[in-house]
Amino acid sequence: MAFRILHISDVHTGPPFNPAAAERLVTDAHALQPDLVVISGDFVQRADFIAQWRVAQALRDRLPKPQLVVAGNHDVPLFHLHERLFAPLRRYQQHISPDLNPVFTAPGLVIVGACTAHGWTVDGGKLYPDQIAALRERLTPFGPDTYKIVVWHHPVALPPTYQRKRVTITNASAAIRLLDELAVDLLLCGHLHVSFVGNTRDFMPDLRHGTYIVQSGTTTSRRGYGDEHGVNTCNLITVEPDGTRVQHLRLARGSDGFQPIAEHWLPRQRALVDG
Repeated sequence: MAFRILHISDVHTGPPFNPAAAERLVTDAHALQPDLVVISGDFVQRADFIAQWRVAQALRDRLPKPQLVVAGNHDVPLFHLHERLFAPLRRYQQHISPDLNPVFTAPGLVIVGACTAHGWTVDGGKLYPDQIAALRERLTPFGPDTYKIVVWHHPVALPPTYQRKRVTITNASAAIRLLDELAVDLLLCGHLHVSFVGNTRDFMPDLRHGTYIVQSGTTTSRRGYGDEHGVNTCNLITVEPDGTRVQHLRLARGSDGFQPIAEHWLPRQRALVDG
């Protein structure tokens, strides 16, 4: 039976938040009736300001349930240095979710969130040992018949045409090998403000399993990048028995709702390995 995920990212309440895009997102999300809404970080533009958290919390409350959410680097305070270094995710946990490693299960499917955001950088991210341990603990019990999805904010690799000076998580190679060790089928992330579909084998060909990478652009801010400049995007992901269908949805200026502009079919990795 197909399972549908609406994948949202980079909400960025506060400048450069686009309230019109947010309103359209709420309407279209309920019309799509996803089985799960995933939000892969950057709820606010500046975590120092309580008003931005209130807007983010209100938007999350209006979106369909259930939801699985993770934090992004903008969800860490920038100006409150002590909090940024010693309690970087306190505000996120207070206003969005106390759980940094949420888990969602359905028949034949497990989705686990992890946190790559921390207070020692403004833009970058890292998968720390506690997050690695949490992923191992939550995913190891599931065998090859379970489709495994991991959600975190920062990318493990940049799309080939991406030219901005942004970084992947600092231990990207180790993170990719962890995904391979755990036979993760799909990684959902954001951060770059551009949509992308790839595979970890594109960057490390010696991997045994390989993990598909699906990025969402910015869903409700005005800072889309490249050919997504001035538009808002998200992904509608349908997990089926023999593979996963990814639709990029785009809200262009003056358009009537989030509309599909591209579709990708990702065959079940198990079939590739067994074959």
